Amino acid sequence: MAEIDKRIPKVGMRFRDSDQAWEVWVNYGGNIGFDVRIRSTIKSKCDGKITSRRFVCSNEGHRRKSQADHEPKRIRAETRTNCKARMIVTFDRVANNFEVTEVYLEHNHLLQLPQTRHLLASQRKISELQAFEIETADDSGIMPKQSHEFACRLVGGPLNLGYTCRDQKNHLRSKRQRELAYGQAGSMLKFFRDKITENPSFQYHLQLDCEEHIANIFWVDAKMLLDYAHFGDVVTFDTTFGTNKEYRPFGIFLGLNQFRETTIFGAALMFDETRDSFIWLFETFLAAHNGRQPRTIYTDQDVAMGQAIEKVFKESYHGLCTFHIMQNAVKHLSPVKDDEKDEVEDEEKEPHILTDFGACMYGYEDKAAFKEAFDNMRLKVHKQTWLDSIYKVKEKWAECYMRDVFSLGVRSTQLSESFNNALKNHLKSDFHILRFLMHFERTVEVKRTKELESEFNARKKIPRVKMSTPMLVEASKVYTPIIFEAFQGEYERSMAACCRVLDGNNRFAVAIASLHVDLQFEEERIVIGDPLTKTVSCSCGMFNRTGILCGHGLKVLDLMNIKTLPTHYVLKRWTREARNGSIHDRQGRKVVENPKLEAQLRYKDLSHKFHNMAHKAANSPQCCVLLESALDHVAPRIEDLLSASNSVMNEPYKDKENVDPNVQQIDELLSSARLKKKEVQSTNIRRKRTWLDKLLKGKRKPSKATAPTKKGVKQQKKKDGVQQKKRDGVQPQVQVEKYDNNNNNKGLNLELQENNALISFTQLLNAPPCGDDDLF
Repeated sequence: MAEIDKRIPKVGMRFRDSDQAWEVWVNYGGNIGFDVRIRSTIKSKCDGKITSRRFVCSNEGHRRKSQADHEPKRIRAETRTNCKARMIVTFDRVANNFEVTEVYLEHNHLLQLPQTRHLLASQRKISELQAFEIETADDSGIMPKQSHEFACRLVGGPLNLGYTCRDQKNHLRSKRQRELAYGQAGSMLKFFRDKITENPSFQYHLQLDCEEHIANIFWVDAKMLLDYAHFGDVVTFDTTFGTNKEYRPFGIFLGLNQFRETTIFGAALMFDETRDSFIWLFETFLAAHNGRQPRTIYTDQDVAMGQAIEKVFKESYHGLCTFHIMQNAVKHLSPVKDDEKDEVEDEEKEPHILTDFGACMYGYEDKAAFKEAFDNMRLKVHKQTWLDSIYKVKEKWAECYMRDVFSLGVRSTQLSESFNNALKNHLKSDFHILRFLMHFERTVEVKRTKELESEFNARKKIPRVKMSTPMLVEASKVYTPIIFEAFQGEYERSMAACCRVLDGNNRFAVAIASLHVDLQFEEERIVIGDPLTKTVSCSCGMFNRTGILCGHGLKVLDLMNIKTLPTHYVLKRWTREARNGSIHDRQGRKVVENPKLEAQLRYKDLSHKFHNMAHKAANSPQCCVLLESALDHVAPRIEDLLSASNSVMNEPYKDKENVDPNVQQIDELLSSARLKKKEVQSTNIRRKRTWLDKLLKGKRKPSKATAPTKKGVKQQKKKDGVQQKKRDGVQPQVQVEKYDNNNNNKGLNLELQENNALISFTQLLNAPPCGDDDLF
């Protein structure tokens, strides 16, 4: 084919089909410098085969005259010159190919320069690979102009690119139109089905209303299934608004991985935040993860959400976000209003009430001390309604009630808040749902890339061990770097601990010393050890909460001559091997994070080889001819192998009909899908101005009276707002100020005349002709 491209069209040339002849004409036009088009195609009436095609220069003929009655505002420049250049091919039924029967190569117009030939329409085409790169750049947030400039630099200039920046913008516009070919709901379902085709472990679930409109949407991919299986012991859930055009609440399930970084377990777009919607969402979430419930789940103080969690997550501990509770405390708690002097003196002597509330939340380990402090705090506020309500759920936020709750150190939904902020950096509130899903994947990919960087650093960098003890050396090899740093800190604390033996078997009182100004000791903790089972039980409960052994327990292990860390104190979720093991989805299939990983690695190797080869061969014509001939020889064989493999894969389905009715009726199902409409109240409470209001605003003249004060302006605006609610929509907003009779009678009469003449649009149309005097 490469040899044919370089030929000049001549009578007698033969081609296997008309498309090959057209390609030769296009390439010839690009080499000479003229644009081309197909003038006519003749088909046989018997069998419908093409018998003749006429290829011409784009300047052939004359432009048709416009049939419009009016003169167009902008007249397009003339491009037709009645050029006679042409090539006609005719089908030879005997030889079963196309033969060139007529050629005329003379032009009656200027030809393009070699520097401008790439701008010809016939020479501009976006290949599949280029389309993929354009769409990838757009999905990554790169503007079309910048991505086009980068593509030009990549191939050595716009001359070698094959398309212009306008072509790129048109491609992206067409892509967005194709995305919504089935409407928002249908395109969303097609997006989910494509994800299942890429990876069968991808799951999505829909809740329909009585009219079979989609109300709630939940989805989870293979990576989320794997992450929850390994790190789903502590989950945070929160919802946010303003992420999509439909104004649907977006809910996200998050947790911590082995590097204490955010990982995603599932996502949902909800119609509303009612108890029934949350119950459906939580039940669907558990079903997607094989019914495994987390040990702890954190949410905000939403009542409907709390009721749903109580019904669904029966095996989980429900904790409330301390950050939201403190925000509510700032709103609801206020000190007693006494005299200003007494209040200032009290603030100097006593701590602020928010400080007291923070101490109740984090500072008390004894329940009796917490109750006493909370009762004392009640005396400092007027209204105790909020305090009474928050006290009823004290088990979900107070430190003394959550000492044995496995929380990994998490006490709030800040993971969700952080992810939502990162998500909104890539989103606009007017994005349709499909666009939202694409940008959500972009945000998730950023989080996962960060996890891969942490994995790389953990394998690349050796942790710094401050003391070469057997326990620390072993821990540095087992734990991830950030967890090892926390463990090493506790080990250092154990070295500064003082211990005394208590009555009983292996009971110790351990106090850790700290040197600030002088030597001080922390509160003593009671530790019970068992040298036979190599276990310790500390009253601080740190291991039960975080999965990392405390300094008190490490001190007792050392006293019992246990120099290595027992395996039952090493949680797998904190280790380098946290992701080892196979996970199966609800259908019993083994979950594979990326089924195309091997193909992507092969593509990377091949693309590097081809790019390097093309870069070297481009400087030598002989090398280019050799490389092109080799590709022409290999390409048909590759196509044959791909066709054979596809036919083998499709062989089992040839004799089967209606294998999947959903696939058979995919277009109908996608087109009929509908989202449940959500009425969004406008935040603009002002009445929309009519054309009459705008007209009167232009005619209203500024008053020369005394300038009103700010207070007077506010009162007047408030008065105008009350009066406006009583008026009809067609009446104009006109205010006539009172003028002094001696000074401004003339101005008053003129303004009254204008206002009365335009007071009603209906009267204006129906009134009989009259003079100016009849209007009064």
